[in-house]
Amino acid sequence: MSRKKKKTLIRILLAAFLLVVLHFVPIEQWLGDLIVSLLPGSATNAAAEIGTSSSAASAAVNAADSSLCNTVTRRIVAIVLYLIPYLIIGFDVLKGAVRKIGKGDFFDEEFLMVIATFGAFAIGEYPEATEVMLFYQLGELFQSIAVDRSRKSIASLMDICPESATVLRDGGEETVDPIEVEVGETVLVKPGEKVPIDGVIASGTSALNTAALTGESLPVEVAPGAKVFSGSINLTSALQITTTAAYEDSTVSKILELVENSTDKKAHSEKFITKFAHYYTPAVVILAVLIALGCALFTDLGISTSIYRGLLFLVVSCPCALVVSVPLSFFGGIGAASRRGILIKGSNYLEALSKIDTVVLDKTGTLTQGTFAVDAIHPNEIDADELIDIAALAESRSTHPVAESIVAAHGKHIDAGRLGDVEELAGKGIRAVIDGSEYFVGNGRLMEDIGADFHECHLPGTVVHVARGTEYLGHIVINDVLKKDSPEAMRSLRDSGVGRIVMLTGDNEKVAAKVAADVGIDQYFAGLLPASKVEKLETMLSDNSHVAFVGDGINDAPVLTRADVGIAMGALGSDAAIEAADVVLMDDHLSKIPEAIRIARKTMRIVRENIVFSIFVKIAIMVLGALGLADMRLAVFGDVGVLVLAILNAARTLRVPKA
Repeated sequence: MSRKKKKTLIRILLAAFLLVVLHFVPIEQWLGDLIVSLLPGSATNAAAEIGTSSSAASAAVNAADSSLCNTVTRRIVAIVLYLIPYLIIGFDVLKGAVRKIGKGDFFDEEFLMVIATFGAFAIGEYPEATEVMLFYQLGELFQSIAVDRSRKSIASLMDICPESATVLRDGGEETVDPIEVEVGETVLVKPGEKVPIDGVIASGTSALNTAALTGESLPVEVAPGAKVFSGSINLTSALQITTTAAYEDSTVSKILELVENSTDKKAHSEKFITKFAHYYTPAVVILAVLIALGCALFTDLGISTSIYRGLLFLVVSCPCALVVSVPLSFFGGIGAASRRGILIKGSNYLEALSKIDTVVLDKTGTLTQGTFAVDAIHPNEIDADELIDIAALAESRSTHPVAESIVAAHGKHIDAGRLGDVEELAGKGIRAVIDGSEYFVGNGRLMEDIGADFHECHLPGTVVHVARGTEYLGHIVINDVLKKDSPEAMRSLRDSGVGRIVMLTGDNEKVAAKVAADVGIDQYFAGLLPASKVEKLETMLSDNSHVAFVGDGINDAPVLTRADVGIAMGALGSDAAIEAADVVLMDDHLSKIPEAIRIARKTMRIVRENIVFSIFVKIAIMVLGALGLADMRLAVFGDVGVLVLAILNAARTLRVPKA
């Protein structure tokens, strides 16, 4: 507990102790009697005068005056005694109200509490006035504790920010602030230290904990040439890293900026509550005055009771439970998502995410890994090993993803001495001389050009044909590798309440149909250019659907921007993804999408619970107060108690809901 909270707790305990003493020990009566007995014209002296005075009427008048004086004295004593615990517990509230009034900021919670308690003192409800301030401060303490709890998620995220960097300069090690490290310098990261800036490993092998960035606890093995991102924790061995970005452009800075600025983009619920409070609070002050005047003029309740009911209405009607708990709920939801490697750029996107009923996905890099692999080898006249051997030799000098997948499938040493002249035929394939013979490796158009008697494969995918001269030797089928969790993620999306799942891809019909069937997608559109993807998305939006588009954040920026919610997959270190998307997933796990939707829906459910609960309780206590069935203590519960309960409920957003 912070020093400020400890001081508040001490004041609460001291004020409560004094109230208990004043309630059970008749200090007020003793002190009042003592002061009255010392005053000239006290009740005792008046009685003596009655016995000795020649005029009984004159003595009676003197006694009446003395009695009134004694009553006023005792009232002043009571006020002074109860002001002691009142000021102990409420001085900072009074100070805050006066400061805000000086700035022209009326009608906030502190102002309402000051009016209510001053009014209670004015009508002689001294204990109740002090108790109201005590309960209010107790509620504020609980509120502060609850808010701190909800901020722990963000605070833990802030811990990923490294405090220093060890730079190798002039043959030695120099410890500097990360912001002072320039691009291209080499930093040393020892075991247990955080990677300070994005870069590439120059030397050393180790395992990195990237949980703070991706939400995944499984360490990542890294070696020279591997990209590393700031905020990762080095686990095993020292690494030398060549920086590739300035500190302000590094991954950790981008993440922190996103989370810190997320509350600037408010949801409709937050905007409504803020606007509501702006007009609501002055209105209830006016209503409280009208209630007091109405009761005094049109009922036989009396002035004190009428004012009391107006004050009661004033206390219970304060909208602080809504004003505090609703933004806190969104803040907690964003914090919970960030701990799981899901960065939501604002409360408005969290609210939009909760309404999603249609999810549209790109294929390459989203449903698939974006890396090609050999699916099938269909030889003709020769065996499969010989076919893949010829194709791998021919493709060994190419950097095309299809060529690299063939070489990887070969998996053996490639004897470059067997390879002669190699010519790349744009848009068709490769002509290569192997062991003195001419071979052609490529697509169907290449086979047609050389006059080979080939046939297309019945399997979907990219087909690479192989021919020796015009003699057809067979073909190899290559497909983009499906992500292992794609089918399960689609099932989780449906379990999360998503009614329609659609795939948009530029790939051919056969490949699209196979991927859609394998992962369980409802509908797909194949052979699309980027502009065509936007058109398909706009058609879905015109159906009044709430659409989220999931892509890689680089090639799909137009569609990400157009969707109700744009979700970028595997965006660790990607500038384009962070700029284009509304929600950024820091790894390639499709399971984060339904998880993000569950977090959003849980957050909105809690927001609605707090709104309904707060309004219901306040209206109920207002009615009870109007009927004379509620006192100021219950009114404080309707304000502070409801606030604390709403905040504790809002803190539930920090717990990530299970599938």
